[in-house]
Amino acid sequence: MRPLRKPLRPLRLNTTLMKHFLSLADVSDLNHLITSGIEAKRNPFADELLGKHKTIGLMFFNSSLRTRISTQKAAANLGMNVIVMNVGQDSWGLEMEEGVIMNGTKAEHVKEAAAIMGRYCNIIAIRSFAELEDRDKDYAETIFQQFKKYAEVPIVNLESATRHPLQSLADCITIEEFRIKERPKVVLTWLPHFKALPQAVANSFCEWMNPMNVELVITHPEGYDLDPKFVGKGQVIYDQDKALEGADFVYGKNWSSYTHYGQVLTQDPSWMVTEAKMSLTDNGKFMHCLPLRRNMKVADEVLDGPRSLVIEQAANREWSAQAILKEILLGLNA
Repeated sequence: MRPLRKPLRPLRLNTTLMKHFLSLADVSDLNHLITSGIEAKRNPFADELLGKHKTIGLMFFNSSLRTRISTQKAAANLGMNVIVMNVGQDSWGLEMEEGVIMNGTKAEHVKEAAAIMGRYCNIIAIRSFAELEDRDKDYAETIFQQFKKYAEVPIVNLESATRHPLQSLADCITIEEFRIKERPKVVLTWLPHFKALPQAVANSFCEWMNPMNVELVITHPEGYDLDPKFVGKGQVIYDQDKALEGADFVYGKNWSSYTHYGQVLTQDPSWMVTEAKMSLTDNGKFMHCLPLRRNMKVADEVLDGPRSLVIEQAANREWSAQAILKEILLGLNA
C-alpha cells in the first residue's frame, strides 16, 4: 500500500453524528471515513478501549464469508463483545409484517425480537438480501426499517436488498490507496451469470462513487439499467469495449434486470472480463466484491495477474467496518 499523498479534503454529506449506518446518507464526511479506515489498517488497536463493555449483535438472514469475518474482527479490534446469529437457524424465524395472524412458519415477531436485542446489544448489524420477486417490497427494506423502529439502538447495514455500504466504503479505500491520477476513470461493468443476482452492490458502488473525485462510467447490456437515483452523474455506455477504453479501475459485478425485475435477460459470455478486455484500459486495475465464478465472469488470467486487487479489496472490508463502528461508538460514548 502506498502512503497517502496528503490528507483528503473533507467531503461533507451531512452534519449529524452517525446514529445508524444504512447508506451513504448516514455519512457526514466521506473522506474522513476513508482516512479513518486507512489509519485503522496501519494501527488496528489504536482504539481498542473504545468498545470496552459494548456488545454488537450480527444478524445474518443470508450466507456470508467476508462480511461476517471482517465485521467480527473489526469489532474485536475496538474491544467489543460480538454475538453472531443466523436467523432461522440459531433463532426463531422472524415475522416482519404488522397486523398479521401468525399462523405460518415464523414463530416470533420483529417487535419483540428487535426490542429485546436492543436490550442485549449496543449495536445491531444485519444482512438480508433481495428476494428478487417484488421490487417495491425489496426496495422498501422492511427488515432494516423494522429493526430501526423497534430496537432503539444503532443499526448497521451488512448488505440489504438495495445497498452494500460497507463494501462500498472498502472500495473507496482501495481506490484511494491505488489511484495514481487525481481523477481516475472508474468503470463498473456488468458480468454474465446464469441466475438472477441483486442490484445491491452495483447500486451502492455507484452511490458512493458519485461524490468521489472520479469519472464514473457504467456499462451493461441494454435492459440492465440501474435505478437512476443510484446512477447519478455516472455515464452509461452499452458498448463494453468502448467503456473500458482508458479505464484506471474496472469493477466487475453481475446484477439482474431492474426494469424487468429479477430477470436474467442475457448470459452473453462476451461480457466476461479477460486480459484482452483489460488491455483496453490504461493499465487498469480489476476489482470485484467476491465471491465470483471463475472463467464465467472473469478469466483466471485477470484474477491471478498483477491487475487484480480483489484480495486487497476484500482485506479492506475489515477497515471499512472498523471505521464505521468507530464513528458509531464515538456517538454512543459522547
